[in-house]
Amino acid sequence: MTRPLSNIGNGRMARLTAEYDWSPTSLGPILSWSEALTSVIEMMLGQKHAICVFWGEQLNILYNDAYAPLLGAKEAGALGQPAKQVWSEIWPDIEPFVNQALSGDGTWAEELPLTMRRNGYDEETFWTFSYSPLYEKGEIKGMINIALDATPGVLARRNQRALQRELVHRVKNTLAVTAAVVSSTLRQASSLDQARATVSDRIAALGSAQELLHDSADNTPVRGIVEAALAAHLDRSDRAVISGPDLYVASQQAIGLSLAVYELATNAVKYGALSTETGRIGISWEVTADGTFHLVWQETGGPPVMAPARTGFGSRLTNKIVPAYFEGEGKTLYNFDGVRFELHGKIQTERLNSARENAAALV
Repeated sequence: MTRPLSNIGNGRMARLTAEYDWSPTSLGPILSWSEALTSVIEMMLGQKHAICVFWGEQLNILYNDAYAPLLGAKEAGALGQPAKQVWSEIWPDIEPFVNQALSGDGTWAEELPLTMRRNGYDEETFWTFSYSPLYEKGEIKGMINIALDATPGVLARRNQRALQRELVHRVKNTLAVTAAVVSSTLRQASSLDQARATVSDRIAALGSAQELLHDSADNTPVRGIVEAALAAHLDRSDRAVISGPDLYVASQQAIGLSLAVYELATNAVKYGALSTETGRIGISWEVTADGTFHLVWQETGGPPVMAPARTGFGSRLTNKIVPAYFEGEGKTLYNFDGVRFELHGKIQTERLNSARENAAALV
């Protein structure tokens, strides 16, 4: 008989270890434990770092208070059980490390990815840990595991990299749209003054869209996009009727939609419904049962409409560029009683885009 456990403090695992019936395990009753096992368990229970010990023929597990949370829901009933049983889902991954330690050669792993099922579902985790052999009278009887859950740090770096990629992507797209606005406006303008004013207005619209995106975090409300793009063109609040469900779109779709509405409103002020006192605009949208996004711009009460003699950047923007963001189509109808613009396509959200990018990155 050897001495009982002592100097183990009053922690939860110290109490549970002392009270546990070790008789049915390969370790045997606690009073029969060797000096080597007793000493290492006393050391482990007194440590603040997450530590567990595998000991005996079945590598039964003992652990301290700091290690207990790492087990998740497994912690209920884990004490004293064979390590292969406790960590069954990751045993094929860690067994080579276990065998190496039990052969006398300590191991080290840094941010090792492990898919755990600690709480009843698969969980992506990352671990930095060491396995070291434990001896009794010169013979290896078990191993000690000092562990650090590196998951929060790994995921934080991953999210940071994704954020950086998204930022670069957005800047590139914004610069591309800006360049297209400037070059196309210069080609279509009849004078330098007209070009200067048009470019200024369109860049201002792009800036308003970017500000809205910043304020709206991941996704941008369609209603907010429409209202912001219309704001500078309305002399009275009753000039526009805006209707549609609460929908949100991803950043690039928000920019495109903002520019399209701004372009339509600009033309309405110059030539259409907003150029007269009686003119009105109706903007509505919906998502049909098959998931298709429909947006309609309808002018009424303005002067008689005539189709333009030539199409410029504004027409390409509303009929080609913006619909491409929505993987759909757009068309402008120059009906005699009022211009009508229709957009049909698919709505994307940032979360959907991120999932697609992550999936693509794994291919």
